[in-house]
Amino acid sequence: MDWLRWDVVGWGALALLLMAAETLAPGAFMLWMGFAAAAVFLILLVAPGLSILSQVALFVVLSFVSILVYRKWFRRRERQSDHPTLNRRAAQHIGRVVPLEQPIVAGRGRVKIGDAFWVVEGPDLAVGTSVRIVGTDGVNLHVEPAGEPVHAAGA
Repeated sequence: MDWLRWDVVGWGALALLLMAAETLAPGAFMLWMGFAAAAVFLILLVAPGLSILSQVALFVVLSFVSILVYRKWFRRRERQSDHPTLNRRAAQHIGRVVPLEQPIVAGRGRVKIGDAFWVVEGPDLAVGTSVRIVGTDGVNLHVEPAGEPVHAAGA
């Protein structure tokens, strides 16, 4: 019986392991590689004479193709969030005008927004200067002089 060959069973087991691993590390990457391994498994059931090198090459090619199919057709169709900055707190403050809590010296200072203090990066400015938040790089806010008075800065 061909299905008891170690290479056939191995590809079936690899397919199951990759699909199960997707539940531990979601991101749809291993799932599609699992589909490629399952395809190699099915191909070996139909055409059992493939060499190991051919099997591995087929798996690599099918993995690339399946991941490209996912990225091109499925990932693009994901629902867009109505709150794209929900889990990016720093990005939620872009466009806001706030006063400097600490002066910007050597390119770094601090502002207070609500009850939180944020490190800011920008040109050297004095305490109390109104700055506009123009970007972020993770938890640091990038600012520039606002040139206008602060309205409800700490809110």
